[in-house]
Amino acid sequence: MKSIKKLLALTLACAAAASLAACGSSAPKQTASSGASGDASAAGTDAGKTYLIATDTTFAPFEFQNESGEFVGIDMDLLKAIAEDQGFSYEIQVLGFDAAVQSLQAGQSDAVIAGMSITPERQDTFDFSEPYFDSGVVMGIKAGNEEIKSYEDLRGKNVAVKTGTEGSAFAESIKAEYGFTTTYFKDSSNMYEDVISGNSAACFEDYPVLGYAVSQDIGLKIVTEKEQGSSYGFAVNKGQNAELLDMFNKGLANLKENGKYQEILDTYIQE
Repeated sequence: MKSIKKLLALTLACAAAASLAACGSSAPKQTASSGASGDASAAGTDAGKTYLIATDTTFAPFEFQNESGEFVGIDMDLLKAIAEDQGFSYEIQVLGFDAAVQSLQAGQSDAVIAGMSITPERQDTFDFSEPYFDSGVVMGIKAGNEEIKSYEDLRGKNVAVKTGTEGSAFAESIKAEYGFTTTYFKDSSNMYEDVISGNSAACFEDYPVLGYAVSQDIGLKIVTEKEQGSSYGFAVNKGQNAELLDMFNKGLANLKENGKYQEILDTYIQE
């Protein structure tokens, strides 16, 4: 059983790294070399180029640290497999979600993969890959809480949300109707802890992320059906790194065709 203290310890370690990166210090990087199966020159990439790809710190099951300290998850495994398929190299820049997006906008990284929802607003600034995951939002409450079963039960209460997520956008869209307030957190673990401690009555989160947290027995449960959400995409700055985006799309198509894509999803999501 994974304790919330252990989850928080990992989060704090990652958050510290992200904080250093935001202040200008070097962020932790995980390097991956390309496989020999892809033809990088055919894809139009510079020979020997290594792409810097920013990601979130604690967004299991899409990106998180395992017990060995390695960054794993759906996004990390997909990126690795696509790089091997297409023959390119990359380094991972580990940041929080907001910092990852800011890094891309500032030209400090070449792309972002971090469970990033494809929205019309973001498409004004970024070019996205073909969708690689269709998400949605669910509501989580403290395990054992029998008082909250629907949005109506949130009236007069506070809800915890994570900055920059689809869960926070959904909460904001309904909070006037259902009469609750919101408190923002930069990471999922502190958001979950706020609910478990009783400071917030509930939280809104992408369903695979909250589902994974619930499976780790941290003290939460899901009480609503999934609300339809946006799809996740791999993002580059608008008009830049077209060759990287093209390789991602081609590699993703190949992984879906050969079964590797579904294998990666099945590793982290049990329906």
